[in-house]
Amino acid sequence: MAKSSTKTIKKVITALVLVALSLGIFWFVQRLFMPKYQVGVIEGSFTEEYYKEKVPHDVIFFGDCDAYESYSPIKMYEEYGISAYIRGSGEQYICQSYYLLRDVLRTETPKVVVLSIHNLQHDVPRKEAYNRMTLDGMRWSKDKVDAINASLTKGETFASYAFPILRYHDRWNQLTKTDFEHVFTKEITSHNGYYMRCDIKPQTFIPSMPHLISYDFGENAMYYLDQIRLLCAENGIELLLVRAPIEYGWYPQWDKNVEEYAAKYGLTYINFCDYAEDMGLDMNVDTYDQGSHLNIYGAEKLSVYFGKYLKEHYDLTDYRTVPAVAKEYEKDIAFYNFVRDDQLAEIEKYGELRSYGPKAVQK
Repeated sequence: MAKSSTKTIKKVITALVLVALSLGIFWFVQRLFMPKYQVGVIEGSFTEEYYKEKVPHDVIFFGDCDAYESYSPIKMYEEYGISAYIRGSGEQYICQSYYLLRDVLRTETPKVVVLSIHNLQHDVPRKEAYNRMTLDGMRWSKDKVDAINASLTKGETFASYAFPILRYHDRWNQLTKTDFEHVFTKEITSHNGYYMRCDIKPQTFIPSMPHLISYDFGENAMYYLDQIRLLCAENGIELLLVRAPIEYGWYPQWDKNVEEYAAKYGLTYINFCDYAEDMGLDMNVDTYDQGSHLNIYGAEKLSVYFGKYLKEHYDLTDYRTVPAVAKEYEKDIAFYNFVRDDQLAEIEKYGELRSYGPKAVQK
């Protein structure tokens, strides 16, 4: 009887070990095959980098490239002691902004939420690639489940997000050294969510925009804007609507829609195009792609201008006077300066910026 019992225990242990080994291999292969977003298109790393933060944030931004390429939280901290973070991602759809805000509220409650209204132009998610860059990096929770269900485009399945290997299994012949180096850990690529570019490509003209049949925002987009507004109100958070000082890609009719919405609900809306001259913005030197996005020079000008507004209108803590937080920001500043200097050196050497992403120094 004892021998039979011992054999049974051994079989159970062996089975458990095999199951654990199989799960470990499955996890490893899945991590290996998933895109790492460490060089080139680094925007896919931004969502998950938020979870590595060790300090509180009074101000959190949400939105697409108009958010993460226009504002420098590090510059805001240096100038005013504001602790801010940008939870932005490539073509972040407004339904995703809502669920990312819910995700933030699981761990902290900012005093101000800054929503870039640029993403109102898309009523529903339209590209899987952008969904992946936003959603794959979210931690699992009901918020992620809801975000996935709200974002699925034609042909996508929830299962492929729960088990990314179903989506990325065919990357086996595209794997690079970077994939193997970052199976277990990934380097920080942003600066509190800000995407740094130090190159300059002047704006020479503003392309004309095609006429639209209707300039009303979609029903779905407006629904999620309402949900963001209500969620902020429920949590005592000030909601601030903004538009980056980028002339191309936006219609005056859209601007009027946002102004009317803000007036209806007593919100503040700032179109920074109206204040470009006040902040000293010069699109001969403050853009890296002919005016579609700001480079570091433009982002820092906007951040100094906007940071002053935030300090004057909201009760924000000067975290430069909080030793534990200041210590973390010293690391952030060092990383920010390193990446800036590294990009400038590359531009000087080659006449252009050839690589995007961290190289040596980490936070």
